[in-house]
Amino acid sequence: MVVVPRREEGYKRKEAVLARYIGSSCRLCRRENLKLFLKGDRCYSDKCSFERRAYAPGQHGQKRSGRYSDYKAQLREKQKVKRIYGTLEKQFRGYYYRADKKKGITGTNLLLFLECRLDNIIYRMGLASSRNQARQMVRHNHFLVNSRKVNIPSYQVKVGDVVEVKEKSRKSSRILEAMETVVRRGIPDWISVEKEKFRGVLTGMPNREGLTMPIHEQLIVELYSK
Repeated sequence: MVVVPRREEGYKRKEAVLARYIGSSCRLCRRENLKLFLKGDRCYSDKCSFERRAYAPGQHGQKRSGRYSDYKAQLREKQKVKRIYGTLEKQFRGYYYRADKKKGITGTNLLLFLECRLDNIIYRMGLASSRNQARQMVRHNHFLVNSRKVNIPSYQVKVGDVVEVKEKSRKSSRILEAMETVVRRGIPDWISVEKEKFRGVLTGMPNREGLTMPIHEQLIVELYSK
């Protein structure tokens, strides 16, 4: 039996978590100077850190202003959208390349790819309080798409697909709580939800006007097209 030294063991463990962010979600909202609703119901309460400390994180966050540049605005916009939808850089760049090859406006195509992710559709349906929670529950096999098990959060839901909660998971407290609090943000027009059956259908593709988050996708296109 080979014994791995503690130093090497710790190094490998650090490598395993480098691909995902494990810090405070509220810190990301403060960094982008925008409430990204990453913690579900907490973001609507008085406990929201962004409401209590609406300035950049860090020791000098209140004094930090920084110089404005076109590149800075483009980079911050890209980081903001990545954090809203919970994607990594490589995956996000892949969405951009697919959007660029598709007919239509590249920026709008990019947002449509992100909106049609399975974890986002579940969040929009009100079956999860946040996209992060939806992503976790998808990986734990709580949902079916067209009566088939799908555990890939980035799965692209198509128009007419039926997304539903598995029979065994319909008593989950997280899902029931999310369904009760969805009225705060509402359900989009392009999704039809049957709460009593724990399922929803993507009835159409979202239009740009229906995406109310303050996103300037053209800045992202300018960043990647350099």
